[in-house]
Amino acid sequence: MAAGTPPLFDFDVSKYFTQFNQFKLPGFDVDALMAAQRKNIEAITAANQVALEGVGTLVRRQSEIARKAVESYTAAVNELIAEGSVEAKAAKQADLAKGAYDSALANAKELADIATKTRDEAFGVINARVREGLDEVSAMVAKK
Repeated sequence: MAAGTPPLFDFDVSKYFTQFNQFKLPGFDVDALMAAQRKNIEAITAANQVALEGVGTLVRRQSEIARKAVESYTAAVNELIAEGSVEAKAAKQADLAKGAYDSALANAKELADIATKTRDEAFGVINARVREGLDEVSAMVAKK
């Protein structure tokens, strides 16, 4: 074990299951079990990758939205401090508020859609592996 490595992370599953081979248990296929566990870990890794990519997309889009909001706010302030009547400025401020609300609503929907798509894709990877695993179990039982 490497220095500072917690014992839990130093556990080698393959060594554990290969010990079952010496007992020659009928109906217990260690290789099939190891292959299934390997596929499970691969599915979890793939789902985590999908989730990580989705979070990256979400963060990038949030950054773009924030940048555009600052630019819009700066432009709006410049318009409001420009010369003009109080009535014109009040009307302009109302238009800006409506535009900001509509933009915020559209941005919130877009971000929710990105999060939903990411969740669905990650869940799809896990769901496919669970179904595959159940098929594997059915096939093993049918062999016996």
